Amino acid sequence: MSRKMMGSLFSFSKRTSSSLSMASVPRFPPPTPLHTFSESMMEENIENAASIITKWDPTGSTYVKFLSLFQENRKEAKEFIKCVKDLRRAMHFLLSGSSGSGKLVLAQNLMQTAMKRLEKEFYQILSANRQYLDPESVSSRSSRMSVSLSSISDDDNDVRSDNEVPKAGDSITDVERLSVIAVSDLRLIADSMISSGYGGEAVKIYKIIRKSIVDEGLYRLGFESCTSSQINKMSSDVLDHKLKNWMNATKIAVKTLFHGERFLCDQVFSTTETIRESCFRDITKEGAINLFKFPELIAKSKRSPDKIFRLMDLYETISDLWLEIELIFSYDSVSIVRLEALSSLHKLGDSVLMILSDFESSVQKDPLKPPTMGGGIHPLTNSVMTYISYLANYSGVLTNIIGDSPLQGQSPFPESYLDIPNTDESPMPAVSLRLAWIILVLLCKLDGKAELYNDTALSYLFIANNFHFVVEVVRTTNLKFLLGEEWISKHERKVKQYVATYESLAWTKVFSCLPEKSAEEMSPEMVKGCFMQFNAAFEEVYRKQTSWVVADGKLRDEIKVSIAKKLVPVFREFYDTHLVQLSGEKNLEVLLRFAPDNLGNYLSDLFHGTSISGSSSSSSSRASRCLPSI
Repeated sequence: MSRKMMGSLFSFSKRTSSSLSMASVPRFPPPTPLHTFSESMMEENIENAASIITKWDPTGSTYVKFLSLFQENRKEAKEFIKCVKDLRRAMHFLLSGSSGSGKLVLAQNLMQTAMKRLEKEFYQILSANRQYLDPESVSSRSSRMSVSLSSISDDDNDVRSDNEVPKAGDSITDVERLSVIAVSDLRLIADSMISSGYGGEAVKIYKIIRKSIVDEGLYRLGFESCTSSQINKMSSDVLDHKLKNWMNATKIAVKTLFHGERFLCDQVFSTTETIRESCFRDITKEGAINLFKFPELIAKSKRSPDKIFRLMDLYETISDLWLEIELIFSYDSVSIVRLEALSSLHKLGDSVLMILSDFESSVQKDPLKPPTMGGGIHPLTNSVMTYISYLANYSGVLTNIIGDSPLQGQSPFPESYLDIPNTDESPMPAVSLRLAWIILVLLCKLDGKAELYNDTALSYLFIANNFHFVVEVVRTTNLKFLLGEEWISKHERKVKQYVATYESLAWTKVFSCLPEKSAEEMSPEMVKGCFMQFNAAFEEVYRKQTSWVVADGKLRDEIKVSIAKKLVPVFREFYDTHLVQLSGEKNLEVLLRFAPDNLGNYLSDLFHGTSISGSSSSSSSRASRCLPSI
């Protein structure tokens, strides 16, 4: 510390005084009949005080100047404090009586000398014990220290050696013992200086030293304040790094740095609440405000869908620490810290809601581009469901943010369209309703995209593919717990309906080539015609649907099995019944290109997107598929 700063720490208000010499301890004349017993006692107090105070005069010999009273002789240090108390009592007596002013001036000079020594001791203890009084260490052992300090303060005349400090159980360590000694000495000195009217000097030293420790602690935690313009110019990686630093720094700052500092202020200045509050305010207020203002700046910066997860991380950090923030910064003079943390919490929540609304709007406005090749999973489906599944991981945070507020900017559709049970007796969480709504918006958008296909059967396969993908994402993520089994079951039934519709539209022409009753008698020409029509229809369907896509292997197999169960038995019956009628036909292998036993092989080639083909079916009108039937 610079000489100038040290000078400021040890400066006193102007008081008229004369210097004392260590060699000249005042001797009062023996009492006369005019002396009262009280006067004699007060003179004795002044004489005793002069003896020890002049011995430890910081302006005296070089040797004493560099010694620490509390470190050299703790018993004499406590005696020093007792003499100051007796001296103070003597001064009050002299002021109230008619004793000579010379005694009062002497007492005043002794008091100033004593205060200089105590001020020096206060500074030395704070400086020399930084390692034992760092907020992190103090915070972690505050409970045990409180017990030990309480047992010390129970006896004002307690004068113990370092090894006799009372222990909070048997587990107190040497570091804890030294911390207790340091805090006990600081409190003893502070009480003495405050009682003597010199509290301002102690408070000034305390604030300067402790604020430097807190500021250094925040710096070492990696927190640096930023402006909005700086945040907007940061790359995503740099911003992510800063946010992670802030979250780690804030957790440590609240739980250790600020908590430890509050504990120290409460212990050192335990007798004066106004001083406790003043010290804690001036030491922590600036750093705490800068710390809690940072999330608000992030919330006000440019919005983007991915940014919502960073905002929720920040929100969760403050929310988890809120009770501790309220407790630590409970003083009225630091209410601005609580307000700043609360403001950041609200701004983060508002920003999250705006990003959700922006995301929903972007889904609704997604352009109707050329359809996905083969009716596979649309990129919008993939991106939206991935995003929503990540949101579901933050259901606790979203519940706090969304609360019970109604959905904003919603459609004219009734709430039943969300396909989740929501009654007065069993209301659904607001977050569940909000996510269900966004999924409904997606499904309706997919229905519009399905209209772009020229082949109606392919449009239904597209819807079945994408609905199935949505259901599987819900089933395999935390969305399952938010939307529930009933939502999953309803949408599974919808998938089956769309698959059935696809099968009917795509395979009707193939089935129509075969007679309804294979056992009926047919002429060879009619049989030949049926085989030729079947060959052409099956080949057309096969050619098209090898280029179609069913991405999910399980769904793909289920569709193939369903088609095979309907087609192969019918074809086999017709084949076995009428094959004999073609026994004399030339080029029979061309006519019988498909046999019942190899239809399954052909069906296995479907839905892999392995070839390109045109569409021959025409679109037909169909009802909107994203909405439940009414």
